Amino acid sequence: MSDFLYNFLYVILNFGAIALILGGSVVLPNTEHDKFSVYTQDIEFDFVSWTLNAAWIKLEQATINSPHYIASETRKEIVADYFEQMEQVLYAEWELEQIYTNPEIADPELTSEELRNRLDTLYAEQHQLAPFAESVLEGQVTIALASENLTTGGQPLPRPLYHISTLPMQLIISPRDVIRQDEGIMLLANFPVDKQDAIEKEITADLNLSALIEPVGGIGIYPTMGMRTTNLPWTLDTIAHEWTHNYLAWHPLGWNYNSSPEMRTINETVASIVGGEISQVVLARDYPEFLEGGDRPRVSLLALNEPSRGEGFSPDPDPFDFRTEMHETRLHVDELLAEGKIEEAEAYMEERRQIMWKNGYAIRKLNQAYFAFHGAYADLPGGAAGEDPVGPTVRALREQSDSLADFVHTIMWVSSYDELLELVE
Repeated sequence: MSDFLYNFLYVILNFGAIALILGGSVVLPNTEHDKFSVYTQDIEFDFVSWTLNAAWIKLEQATINSPHYIASETRKEIVADYFEQMEQVLYAEWELEQIYTNPEIADPELTSEELRNRLDTLYAEQHQLAPFAESVLEGQVTIALASENLTTGGQPLPRPLYHISTLPMQLIISPRDVIRQDEGIMLLANFPVDKQDAIEKEITADLNLSALIEPVGGIGIYPTMGMRTTNLPWTLDTIAHEWTHNYLAWHPLGWNYNSSPEMRTINETVASIVGGEISQVVLARDYPEFLEGGDRPRVSLLALNEPSRGEGFSPDPDPFDFRTEMHETRLHVDELLAEGKIEEAEAYMEERRQIMWKNGYAIRKLNQAYFAFHGAYADLPGGAAGEDPVGPTVRALREQSDSLADFVHTIMWVSSYDELLELVE
């Protein structure tokens, strides 16, 4: 009974504390977007309902303290079963979409009846298994954070609670004459691409702004949100990344997330660095098979910086380097915008988008909003950040820090880019 009360009260206190400090949260929808409400009021994501549902799932797991009653080898099996099941779900959903897309199928409802029944069964099984898999992954990340001394009073605070689900899309707004994210509004998940395009064009025509609706990989509310995927290393990376946002929310760096584009980039780059390093710790300890033959390739998290290539795509002998090409594109766009050549910059971005398409990288729209969003994740050199000095400065502080904890415990007190420069210089 004492374990029951401890875990129940621990989670309740976490929810209360996080709710208080995330009032103007680093990643929650911006409340100052009245001029955009005419475009988004009917399609904005319901965070309250999602959070209540996720919180209830986590409270149920906390009351039974499930990970502590599962043998270590069984925990690994649960995680493997979950990702195998997710693969079946995602493939079945893809099959269903193909049936409703195929013009040669006269009655898609009748044709898909068996498949829809199978999907319902898979959803029910996933509903039962997912909370246990999430608890195991949370526990493994908790141990990794503690091993790296990212703790408060000996424990990671808050506890890295994470819930996997279909995530909202984000509407990103940037001026057309400069690359800068001014708004980020969370919208319903998976609404049709034609409607996405229509909203973007309306905002550009009516307000003379650059707009883009993009998927996100995670959101740092509490419990944090993560998208459905079959990629275990990516999931571990995301859990630690989103936990970092919640941890920073207790400190000046997190408080100032929305104070400037530079502070947003610092926050996202720090979270990406922590996510990448902690995921490696978990993989080495619990899933060494993922590291056989060397470290896994790094993947971007919230920003899906490198679109996946089509199945069966064969690269040329001299492969197309996406990050290099995107970096060069950003540099030239910045030059054109600095000269006031907005239309020329936009025509150039479309030209480059088509080149990337021909080389196997499917980007729906390449504009100022795209670079404003993706350029904030600067834990790796190159890519959409261009010559923005913020990311390299954060990476320089990490390089001169004795440990990951030293890096985080130093940078979390930063409230401006100038303060970060002073630390590095």
